[in-house]
This record gives sequence, C-alpha cells and structure tokens, in this order.
Amino acid sequence: MPDQSIPEARTPESAVRAPVPDSGRGVSRRALLGTAGATGLVLGTAGGAVGYAAAPAQATPLTSVGSDRVTFHGKHQPGITERLQARGHLVAFDLTAGAGRKEAAALLRRWSATAERLMAGEAAPHDDTGVARDAGPSSLTITFGFGHSFFGRTGLEKQRPAALDPLPDFSSDHLDKARSDGDLWVQIGANDALVAFHALRAIQKDAGSAARVRWQMNGFNRTPGATAHPMTARNLMGQLDGTRNPKPADSDFEKRIFVPASGGPAWMANGSYAVVRRIRMLLDDWEKLSLSAQEQVIGRRKADGAPLSGGDETTAMDLDKTDAKGEYVVPVNAHARITRPDRNGGAAMLRRPFSYHDGIDADGTPDAGLLFICWQADPLRGFVPVQRKLDRGDALSQYIRHEASGLFAVPGGAANGEYVGQRLLEG
Repeated sequence: MPDQSIPEARTPESAVRAPVPDSGRGVSRRALLGTAGATGLVLGTAGGAVGYAAAPAQATPLTSVGSDRVTFHGKHQPGITERLQARGHLVAFDLTAGAGRKEAAALLRRWSATAERLMAGEAAPHDDTGVARDAGPSSLTITFGFGHSFFGRTGLEKQRPAALDPLPDFSSDHLDKARSDGDLWVQIGANDALVAFHALRAIQKDAGSAARVRWQMNGFNRTPGATAHPMTARNLMGQLDGTRNPKPADSDFEKRIFVPASGGPAWMANGSYAVVRRIRMLLDDWEKLSLSAQEQVIGRRKADGAPLSGGDETTAMDLDKTDAKGEYVVPVNAHARITRPDRNGGAAMLRRPFSYHDGIDADGTPDAGLLFICWQADPLRGFVPVQRKLDRGDALSQYIRHEASGLFAVPGGAANGEYVGQRLLEG
C-alpha cells in the first residue's frame, strides 16, 4: 500500500453544488424528494387545524453530502481526481459468447447514458428501481475501463496499448483468478450507500445479454463530515493511509497520472491506467503488535501520520536520521521508506482506495482489508517498480496478502454527445 494520499481538501473542477436540473427526460430524484415532502405534509395535516394545512408545503433541503454533484462529461472520466467517497462498488464483466465489437459499443453507449443521468441525480433511462428516488447525486461517479482480454474478444488487438500488458508475478501474490481481471471494469463511488447500490444495479441491468458479471467487490471509506477537519483517510489497520499522494496542483501531476494527448494509442488520450488489488489485512496478527512496533513497520506515527524522523504528516522524511544507538529512526524495511518516489526512480501513482469487510471466516478471522486502486499514465513506471521494491523486503508484507488483481485501460472522458470508449470502438 504505497505511501500516498488523496488531497481531501480539494474541490474538483467537475464537482458543483448547483441544483440538479430537470432535463425534461424524466422526473429527477430531487424533484421526487420535493413532491414527497409536500405530499407528506398535506396528508399528515388532514385532521389538523385548517390554518396549518393551508400553509405552503416546504420540501426538506438536501444536505451538502446529498447535493454534491460531479459532471459526467469532461477531459477525464469522473472517479479519478475527486475526493474519496463513503461507498464504493467495483465490478468486472466479461462479454458473453457471440458478443463482439458491435455489442460492446451498444453496451458502452447504454452505460454512458445511464451514468450521465444517475450522476445528475435523475432516474435511470429505463426500468429505474426507485431505490434512490429521494436522494440527491451524493457525489456519484461511474468510471469505465477495458481489460487486456477485451481487445481480443472485439477484434481490436491492434488497438491494445502496450501499457496494458499483464502485470508481472509478485512473491506476495495469492491471487484468485475468478476475482481478477475481466473484459470490462466499472468503478462506482458515492457518499450514500443507496445511491451507490442504485447505480450498481442499473449498470448490471444495462449489461443485458451482452456481458455477465465476472466479479464484484464492495468498499467503504469514512463519510464526509465525520471528522472535524479534512484529513487523510485511515485504513482498517488504523493508519493514515496514503500520505504523499501526487496532488492536482503539482506541475507534473497530469504527466504522471494521465496519458498525454500526443501519446499512444490515440483513443487513450487523457485517459489513465487503473491497477486494482484486493489486499487482505491480517488484522489479528497486526493488532497483536504494540503501538511502537506498528509504527516501526509503517515508518510513521499512528496518531497523526508524521514520519518517525519528526515533524507532522507533511514533513519530509529524514531517511538518514539515526538514534543514540546509531540505528535509523525510520527502519530500512519500513513501508513508508520503501515506497518513496525518490527511492523508486520517481515512480508515482494516485491512490484512491476503499476499505472492505466481507464477514468473518469459520475460524473467526475477519475477511477485511483494502480495495487498492491506483492511477498512473503508465503502470510500468508507476505501480510495477514500487511493488517490486515492496516485494523485496517490506515489513508490512507479513501482515497483508494480495488476493485479487486487475489492470484496466480507462480512456479519457466523453465529450458532450459521446459515450465512453467511442473513439476506440468506432475509430
């Protein structure tokens, strides 16, 4: 789990807190909320005083959590630079037998139309379940990607990027192939669990006969507003997870995270590559460690994420600082030391994970950990060199286990009137 973090205090350009427009294509969820509020007030006062019943009905306003909206169309797909959301679903699909390029194009067209409407707080284009009818957009994002196998199934092998070559094997891997890879990948995030589930169900239904679910994973993060001030998220080990993430304000952020317009292939311009890993945390073993031992494994203080060499979370780590015995204050195998970009040829990635908990095993062990998601312009220069370094001696490795993996090409955002992947499928 490389030592980088999401800039929680940033409000992305694509996020707005404007009223959800009524597009004329159906009743919006917000409009339904207003209608329900008015109806409830009138019905509730039917036996009461006439003066109270005659008062104008006032719909309960949405909180900021519900009203926050991310736009679907843009230079990049949503769900990459936005703040961490409280709820997430990751789902991979395989095209069904007989489905090819034509069926894939129709599917991405349906998915894009659905994503645009749901992210605006509107009902799905057809057969809406009504699960989220009285909620706002809740920062919903829906992101689409293509796996290595997608290109062979659609006859587009010549358009498959070299950067999408399968990841190398790592010694820490204990991968379940049934929960890895896939032709198509969808990432759903929202700050409300029902909004996220509603989107998941709509996407699954839209797949129809063209694709079937290969695997699906559910995750969560802290709910916005649950802390007194914006801060780096904590993982299930209790650590601030992801300090030193690249920030959009960095001069080289775009170059590190997104494929340049001049890069290849052309359909990936302004896109990114997502590495997805299901990392199980061996929490029973971890929680037996003393606080000091946990901090030695990570290389940072648990309370505030500050490096063991001193300062606060944002202080540069002094890797040469020693104690009275002449030993490094930040151990040589500390996770935070090993993952530093300057120790990995400048390798950097934007981490945007979710925690997960899938119940308790028969022996009482929690099946819990991290749905690790990282974004980079080229995984061979981002994730791979860092993971190879971790493989050779990360102190954290004995407390985690990589159980599933996937690499997906996520094209740039769809322009108005376009669907995601159109430049690939119709180019």
